Amino acid sequence: MSGDTKIAIVGSGLIGCAWAVSFARGGCTVVLFDQNDETTMHAPGRVRAIANQMETAGLLGGTTANGVAARVRVAGNLGDALDGAVHVQENVPEKLDVKRTVFSELDVLAPHDAVLASSTSALLPSAFTEHLKGRARCVVAHPINPPSLIPAVEVVPAPWSDPEIVERTAQLMERIGQTPIRMKREIDGFIMNRLQGALLQEAFRLVEQGIADPEDVDIGIREGLAPRWALVGPFETIDLNAPGGVRDYVDRYGGMYDTIAAGQRDNVDWRGPVLDRIDAARRAVVPLEEIPDAQARRDRRLIALMTHLRGASRDD
Repeated sequence: MSGDTKIAIVGSGLIGCAWAVSFARGGCTVVLFDQNDETTMHAPGRVRAIANQMETAGLLGGTTANGVAARVRVAGNLGDALDGAVHVQENVPEKLDVKRTVFSELDVLAPHDAVLASSTSALLPSAFTEHLKGRARCVVAHPINPPSLIPAVEVVPAPWSDPEIVERTAQLMERIGQTPIRMKREIDGFIMNRLQGALLQEAFRLVEQGIADPEDVDIGIREGLAPRWALVGPFETIDLNAPGGVRDYVDRYGGMYDTIAAGQRDNVDWRGPVLDRIDAARRAVVPLEEIPDAQARRDRRLIALMTHLRGASRDD
């Protein structure tokens, strides 16, 4: 990718800085902007720290942390950040009124042919772009946190998004080393949070009904399903788990899942007494004050996993 491909990052917190590393790793010139002076002040250090960590793990795609840092700068104002940008990645707080205001500014100030993409994980793109003159160029590009490590990105159109813009966004993600999920239309939760939400609903149910403790549910995923899911998705899993493929799997096990589904129709109240049990179990393992250390351990293990998976992919 040409180094003169300019990307504007609006919102320079952890997600914005991780995006900056991803785009810079892909050869883009990146300009960060944030209205919060303190966030702006810390952004270069965050970018450098992420890039250093990824260089150590060999995850910068042939470039270096110095090379990444050289492609990223902080703008003093929004107009400077947007000037000449071909893609704008917004990362402001998950508040509808804030998104609407920011996208109104972006629509006026960004080059008319620039893609306006939001990192929102919960808000439908139609909810904050309907009023815009240039709404056809607006999409959601929702990363799985952190985008510098996790390749999947949900590309979600509003009803009026230009299909060419959607595809252009997906192709940009591919060029910088991300893996786009091309959604055909918007839906609450997109894909990732809908799948995660279904799993969490059952996890809460198993604890609420006294079937298992929280740690046992975590073991089931961490030591059971997750290692397989790191390599293959759910449809690929069942396709490989029956001699006759996915159709054979459904013939063999569809009745079992029908029986299970009958007990999964009622939602569990996550805020009810079950939350006290889950919170107590988690705090016994990780006290609140130790969560930052636990997050750092998680990220180190994630880096090791991604390094292995990328190496395994090359071996294939």
